[in-house]
Amino acid sequence: MKTALLVIDVQNVYFDGPYTVTYPSGSLDNILAAMDYAAQNDIACIVVQHQSSSMAAFQKDSYHWQLHPEVARRKYDLLIEKELPGSFTGTGLEAWLRQNKIEKLVISGYMTQMCCDTTARQAMHLGFAVEFLSDATGTLAISNQAGSVTAEDLHKAILVTQAMRFSKVLTTNQWIGLPR
Repeated sequence: MKTALLVIDVQNVYFDGPYTVTYPSGSLDNILAAMDYAAQNDIACIVVQHQSSSMAAFQKDSYHWQLHPEVARRKYDLLIEKELPGSFTGTGLEAWLRQNKIEKLVISGYMTQMCCDTTARQAMHLGFAVEFLSDATGTLAISNQAGSVTAEDLHKAILVTQAMRFSKVLTTNQWIGLPR
């Protein structure tokens, strides 16, 4: 089964901007390890970058919008720019995957509960097998009018939900150790 690694929204905004990812620690190192593994094993790597004219932190060409420098310098096969949480919505991602006969997607990046979760659900609905890297995705604590949740609890809730129906949830080391 031909596989592609998705590296979703690993942008400066999540490191020193208003949405600094705090959980799990080491998620960036695991994302980079997954990218390096993909490059060494002929696994397609797709980098996804979020932009939004209505959110200052995601203004195209701003510092916070830019890819994290370690992601930007690594090998990837395709850059997808998106404006909504799902990496398939309004992009050419599905067409590229079909053209390249990709059947399985591996989810990494930010944020677990938003763009990673949405993209994994979309992928499953479109018939792709999905693997979700539990330690190569991440989030932060959230408080709003509906309540509040810790970063750890939010992250774990999404992983549990993903494992119920949408994805096979793995650590980066487990994914790297799978037979190809």
